[in-house]
Amino acid sequence: MYKEKTIAVVVPAYNEEKLIAKSISTIPELTDRIIVVNDASTDRTTEIVEEMAKADSRIYLIDHEVNQGVGGAIATGYKEARDLEMDITVVMAGDAQMDPRDFQN
Repeated sequence: MYKEKTIAVVVPAYNEEKLIAKSISTIPELTDRIIVVNDASTDRTTEIVEEMAKADSRIYLIDHEVNQGVGGAIATGYKEARDLEMDITVVMAGDAQMDPRDFQN
């Protein structure tokens, strides 16, 4: 929570087994919900996120059965954040390409 506002981070992911743990682990603690949308990956992305969710209750995984592309994954995440009544929702890619310091600035 930040200034009395709930915050969700949507993490679109497709075949990100090498970087998804790094991406999630850099998300700031002020985040209330981490919504990972696995876009029909064929690697271990789901398993890695599920394992991380055991230790971090903020992590919520959505698995697409059919690949919808990054736009579809983001849209799914935003809809989930809306349904959870989050006040603020941002996107951080699952491939660790975004600097988490930008989230707080």
